[in-house]
Amino acid sequence: MNQITDYTKYNKIAVMGGTFNPIHTGHLVAAEAVRQQLGIERVIFVPSGKPPHKESDPMLTEHRYLMTVLATVTNPHFEVSRIEVDRTGLTYTVDTITELKRRCREDCRIYFITGADAISEILKWKEPERLLSMCEFVAVTRPGYNSSELKKTVNSLNESYRGRITLLEIPALSISSTDIRHRVLSGQTIKYLVPSPVEEYILKFGLYSPDFNSIPEADAINARLHSVLTPKRYKHTQGVAEEAAKLAKRYGADIRKAYTAGLLHDCAKCFTDGEKLKLCKVYGVKLDDVLKAQPDLTHSFLGAKIAEAEYGIRDKDILNAIAYHTTGRENMSLLEKIVFIADLIEPNRDYFKGLDKIRKLAYNNIDDAVISALERTIEYNRERKRVIHPLGLAALKYLKEGKNEQH
Repeated sequence: MNQITDYTKYNKIAVMGGTFNPIHTGHLVAAEAVRQQLGIERVIFVPSGKPPHKESDPMLTEHRYLMTVLATVTNPHFEVSRIEVDRTGLTYTVDTITELKRRCREDCRIYFITGADAISEILKWKEPERLLSMCEFVAVTRPGYNSSELKKTVNSLNESYRGRITLLEIPALSISSTDIRHRVLSGQTIKYLVPSPVEEYILKFGLYSPDFNSIPEADAINARLHSVLTPKRYKHTQGVAEEAAKLAKRYGADIRKAYTAGLLHDCAKCFTDGEKLKLCKVYGVKLDDVLKAQPDLTHSFLGAKIAEAEYGIRDKDILNAIAYHTTGRENMSLLEKIVFIADLIEPNRDYFKGLDKIRKLAYNNIDDAVISALERTIEYNRERKRVIHPLGLAALKYLKEGKNEQH
């Protein structure tokens, strides 16, 4: 991607933060205007992770980042940073600037580009005085704002903070991300409002369309998962949820169900083996000899019970997708296959033998991907002389027999 990590060679950098949901031509015009007029050497676009001031759909996080990359890749002075996307918890501007400042020379001037509407609220941000001591703000105008009132606000702030805010007028482009989303939802064109690669990306993944609804319960689930999963495991669940949603879109399955099942598939993963066995008794998970010998395998079946009892999930297909995401089973539903594969191929997954093949198969033929994944899992367990769960063997036999019947 168009991303660097060494900023020590720059005298002036600018940071443009935002949800970029989606990024549009107005963002690019503003960034280029600031770059030219202030002599900025590098403009760093920072898609927000989970901003404190507005709701964000975790399902769109990676999409927002990738669209920003596509929009900026042709400008050699632009780059995109994952600094907020990869940060867990709420993302604050002061933390982002603090991290970037560590990577820069001590005398590097850092500018933060924001819309004029945000300037009047700046003192309500987290640690505003420290933020203003680390960077200068560039407030870019948008059509419809009262310029005289805006200038009064900027002048007042500059009196208190020694001229740390610059007001910059840019070409009047009345474009907003909200309007773009509404246009897509209503079937109107967004051509020329966003860069062509972004338009193609939105259409390819069906973003903002009626069948790509946000998930209102996702924030509540995420908040609870934060407290029961390790940071690495939490990051994995985000990857699985987003991968499951992409696979659901590819195969015409329910995106909301896939995302929800992906979020919760490992909700019981971080208990100790002893805790898992005790909780299996509490939640009524039946233990066979394999599960007793390998308690970690219980996390999928236990996770389904916890998802139902503690997270209020009642949909049987979602619960089954959680329950069988590790072993698989005979006659798996499409959603079960999707979550099973998403768990293995999500971007944060550590590399293992056969991963590239499974990733390639995943978007061509889901059954072939599951067969390949089951074969690799069985091989892996046999190499380590582990007992293979009968459900996995039955799943592989069922799928292979089905393929033979087709031929």
